Amino acid sequence: MSKNPPGGTPSETAGTAAGASASAAAPAAKTKKAAATKKTAGVRSAAGATKAAGTKKAAGATKAVGAQKTAGAAKASGAKKASGASKTAGAKKTAGASKASPSRVKAGAVAAAVDASASAAAPGSVDTAVNAGADAAGAELAPRSLAEVLEQGDGWVNPLRDPQDRRLPKIAGPSGLVIFGVTGDLSRKKLMPAVYDLANRGLLPPGFSLVGFARRDWEDEDFAQIVHDSVRDHARTEFREEVWQQLAEGMRFIPGDFDDDQAFEQLRAAVDELDKSRGTSGNYAFYLSVPPKFFPKVVKQLKKHGLAEAPAGSWRRGVIEKPFGRDLKSARELNRVVHEVFDPEQVFRIDHYLGKETVQNILALRFANQMYEPIWNRSYVDHVQITMAEDIGIGGRAGYYDGIGSARDVIQNHLLQLMALTAMEEPIAFDADSLLTEKLKVLKSVKLPENLGEHTVRGQYATGWQGGEKVSGYLDEDGIDPGSTTDTYAAVKLEVDNRRWAGVPFYLRTGKRLGRRVTEIAVVFQRAPHSPFDSTATEELGANAIVIRVQPDEGMTVRFGSKVPGTSMEIRDVSMDFAYGESFTESSPEAYERLILDVLLGDANLFPRHQEVEESWKILDPIEGYWDTHGKPAQYASGTWGPGEADEMLARDGRSWRRP
Repeated sequence: MSKNPPGGTPSETAGTAAGASASAAAPAAKTKKAAATKKTAGVRSAAGATKAAGTKKAAGATKAVGAQKTAGAAKASGAKKASGASKTAGAKKTAGASKASPSRVKAGAVAAAVDASASAAAPGSVDTAVNAGADAAGAELAPRSLAEVLEQGDGWVNPLRDPQDRRLPKIAGPSGLVIFGVTGDLSRKKLMPAVYDLANRGLLPPGFSLVGFARRDWEDEDFAQIVHDSVRDHARTEFREEVWQQLAEGMRFIPGDFDDDQAFEQLRAAVDELDKSRGTSGNYAFYLSVPPKFFPKVVKQLKKHGLAEAPAGSWRRGVIEKPFGRDLKSARELNRVVHEVFDPEQVFRIDHYLGKETVQNILALRFANQMYEPIWNRSYVDHVQITMAEDIGIGGRAGYYDGIGSARDVIQNHLLQLMALTAMEEPIAFDADSLLTEKLKVLKSVKLPENLGEHTVRGQYATGWQGGEKVSGYLDEDGIDPGSTTDTYAAVKLEVDNRRWAGVPFYLRTGKRLGRRVTEIAVVFQRAPHSPFDSTATEELGANAIVIRVQPDEGMTVRFGSKVPGTSMEIRDVSMDFAYGESFTESSPEAYERLILDVLLGDANLFPRHQEVEESWKILDPIEGYWDTHGKPAQYASGTWGPGEADEMLARDGRSWRRP
């Protein structure tokens, strides 16, 4: 297959036309010179149209037309040799045809119509039909801009954009991304590397543009260097200079504060300039990688300076990082302010856990397989544990973390979303509205325990040993008030009050400075109601479980009992394990890669809606209110699995925490 772009080079097009003409016209010239000249012109026209289209389909049709014309010439002159020469020329044209261009698939239909009309015509009218058809094909295949194609409204649709087509991955159309707070850790370690990885995988348009906005006195070149260093240090895919150069051409930086009108005017000018120079078509996503207190100010500035309003035929979208408020009241106020600027369907709230492959696999596991769904209910499930543990402290996030705590930072969004996906009913379709409907049913059915003192626990990490070295406690961290009651560990017991899950407890826990970094969902099943085996044979047998590992070892484990080899009947727990890294050759993309691409595509499946955010706060607010008026967080040594009170909470129910 030719590697030349559709249509080939001018010299190739001319060469192919000349060669084909010579082959077809030479024998015919001995008998009817005038007719041969006319036929030669027809062959040139058809060959030129085919090369301009660059499609196999068109080339094949031209070969057929060439064969018809040459056969006619041979018949008129009585020379058999011309027919063979014509076939040879057709074969050369077919071999030289470039890859099919989806935007010119019509060429095949035009060429086929020419072939059909030439075949049906009388021998004396073949030339006229061929020439007329070739002229029509040439006019049809003349280069047209995308704007002209859309303006004519001829109904053509790119087949590779069909959502049912799996031949190519989804690729973003013309667009750009504006990041506010581009100098922060999230941007440097996650967002900018994710943008590069998408470009490296060919999932961004060639003219993609990246605009940074922050309080730094930088030029565009300085910003590009920062992005370059971030990509080198944190990108998942291999660094390629040609990809970087193409991406860097579309980078701009705007220095300024969030209340600086002049800076936002510069931002608008930069967006307009990129529309012209990079072809972004007015499509922009505004990513607010800033503390929540700045969200209202930034979105109001976007509205004031006309940046939130998309030109006709374009889109503008707002992307907001968690936390979405600190309670129900602040979340509703934030939603009100944001929706004054962006319509609800234009707002994408980032919960990066929903971008992880294993979280998406929960839906595939449950609803694409028959074997799990029959036992996924109160008749077989004893309880569910959802754990997100970190082995690090707060680092340099004291200003953000103190006053927020682990429950607001993790349970309100990540863990309640995981719980909703685990407990939801099957949606009628895998789209944003259907998923929202089922997740909301779960969140609205959540029932808090009557005694919050016995079934909720909060804690703070104290001095201890982690990773072979001694680490400080939370109250000793820089920037933390020694009297702070902010929780770094939280565990709660919830129930879902519906037919499927009535009476099944869901235990959610999260914490910093725990034993290891792990996130998992463990569905623990009831023990067999009767065992024919002696109690000594099953004393080391635990409960069956399905464990979905979200991170770091993405995959799933099924735990069940098996006989130990030997003469006696002894049964122990064994595991069957599925790991993404072992079962698939392609590594899983980072969550932010998937989420940024979905923002550019307008796919909202993996983004919480404002209704979910508000329902989640309705669950957590009573717990936070109770903690505010009842004592202080329990202390636990760094490197352990939390305070003893959390173990006692499950022990009261006759259960114990899994040790990941």
